[in-house]
Amino acid sequence: MLNSKPKVTLVGAGPGDPDLLTLKAVKALAEAKVVLYDALANEEILDYAPKTAIRIFVGKRIGNHAYTQDQINQLIVDNALTYGHVVRLKGGDPFIFGRGSEEVEFAESFGIETIVVPGISSVVAVPASQGISITKRGVSESFWAITGTTSDRKLSSDIALSAKSSATVVILMGMHKLPQIIDLFQKEDKGNLPVAIIQNGTTTEEKVGVGTVDSILEVVKQKELGSPAIIVLGEVVRESNKLKDFYEEFLSKEIVR
Repeated sequence: MLNSKPKVTLVGAGPGDPDLLTLKAVKALAEAKVVLYDALANEEILDYAPKTAIRIFVGKRIGNHAYTQDQINQLIVDNALTYGHVVRLKGGDPFIFGRGSEEVEFAESFGIETIVVPGISSVVAVPASQGISITKRGVSESFWAITGTTSDRKLSSDIALSAKSSATVVILMGMHKLPQIIDLFQKEDKGNLPVAIIQNGTTTEEKVGVGTVDSILEVVKQKELGSPAIIVLGEVVRESNKLKDFYEEFLSKEIVR
């Protein structure tokens, strides 16, 4: 039964560490009647919602969708019209590869008020957690943020363009396409370009692999890295104080070979 005005707040849950949630996000959750949350949103964050709030998992993984996007859109609207304030909790920032704009547009088509609370994106936060500054004076003056896999399950054509640049390249949702990604950089004669892969970044399950374009596939195999992970390609990886010893040790092994 509706006991408050229909409203949808799209909340960015951040990169994984619940302490990286914004204060505005906490305030929004505290007023939620219903929370629809993704697989990449840390479930500890749900503790900020009232105990009486309805919690609905709507996460999507490759080959395993709790709901389709159309069904999620309809759930948002139905719950807002029935209960009032719906918080749609999405990993990272809802407008960076999160289909947040689609959900806002659908809710607004029913005359429902919408609010967006930005989140700290994993694009910058996850590399930063390993001391990687994706821009650095004298090293990298810009960066690409690219989805590795498009909505039709193909490799993004932007990756081939990014491989031609001197910018740092940060790829999300790319682990299943990693061999193809590496091939594109090798074609640009960038076999020695540093690469870092960070799985479950900023969480207690975080795993890191560091190498070069030519060697990273073997590193991934040895360390059993998988999704969800951020792929960072660029000289800034070599500049990380946190990874420097690890990287130098890796290079010394390469020389011995």
